[in-house]
Amino acid sequence: MKAKKGDWVQIHFVALKPQERSEHLPEDTKKVPFEIRIKGFLQNDEASIGDLVVIKTPIGRIVEGDLEKINPEYEHNFGEPIAELLEITMDSLFEGDRNG
Repeated sequence: MKAKKGDWVQIHFVALKPQERSEHLPEDTKKVPFEIRIKGFLQNDEASIGDLVVIKTPIGRIVEGDLEKINPEYEHNFGEPIAELLEITMDSLFEGDRNG
């Protein structure tokens, strides 16, 4: 599948190599590169997955990276539910209001 100029895409690039990262990070974090994934509108006339491309973000930033996805979905979530938090009821949440 090819993307054309103006298509909504996602790119990926390495912002910092492991040796360029701050010394104040935890050891396991310092061992991996700092990678960025960002979405925007393709500025190249045409591109395929893996091509080096330029995008323009919704706020106007121009960014270069490897094309990763064409018409990407929003995938944000808050992770797996925490059983202990699910046990909290509305009564527990508002109990303090009744004590004042």
